[in-house]
Amino acid sequence: MPMLGDLAFYVPLILIALIILMAAIKILREYERGVIFTLGRFTGVKGPGLILLIPFVQQMVRIDLRTIVLDVPTQDVISRDNVSVKVNAVIYFRVIAPDLATIQVENFMQATSELAQTTLRSVLGKHELDEMLAERDKLNADIQEILDAQTDAWGIKVANVEIKHVDIDESMVRAIARQAEAERERRAKVINAEGEQQAAQKLLEAAEILGQRPEAMQLRYLSTLNVIAGERTSTIVFPFPLEFMDLLKGIKPKA
Repeated sequence: MPMLGDLAFYVPLILIALIILMAAIKILREYERGVIFTLGRFTGVKGPGLILLIPFVQQMVRIDLRTIVLDVPTQDVISRDNVSVKVNAVIYFRVIAPDLATIQVENFMQATSELAQTTLRSVLGKHELDEMLAERDKLNADIQEILDAQTDAWGIKVANVEIKHVDIDESMVRAIARQAEAERERRAKVINAEGEQQAAQKLLEAAEILGQRPEAMQLRYLSTLNVIAGERTSTIVFPFPLEFMDLLKGIKPKA
């Protein structure tokens, strides 16, 4: 009977000791860190591996250090040229200072998401629609730089920002298509005019060279006759010497 009484006395003590030991032992994975608070005050960051805490005196907050992929919800943005578009993006960031991410902000995930949404609307609203479509890399870099600067106080590093989709209204798509078609027609006309200008310049230079020697023009006539004769045509070409034109010009005033 005394042995049973001793056993009944020690069993609760053993259970309490086991409970305290389980509460004191914590195991953190390689990508986790523990922010330790002793009686409510920050006392350090521990991990990874096995750590011991003083039960009921120390508390720990687990922080994941892996890169987090945050999908920014679709935002309605009005561009600088007053075009309404819907834009969504994705952000890659990670915690580099677990103590700051725990102490300086209540929920760093929600805070980063809200900040990303407002920054996305603010940055894209300063650019025209053509810049949103053509300069996406530059916009990604601008948004990443702003987010990284503002989240630095929270111990967060924004590694990359990618704009995924820029959705435009159907009527605006048709207007852009008409604008692109008009731009292609304008370029075609400009290229054609430049070609005519260059051809006229070359003809002028050729005429100046041939005009220096009358024999050069006669040789040009003969070269043209050779080309026509080789094409199996019934056309008869009679070369008219330019000297006759000068002679007729001299006779006409006398008449």
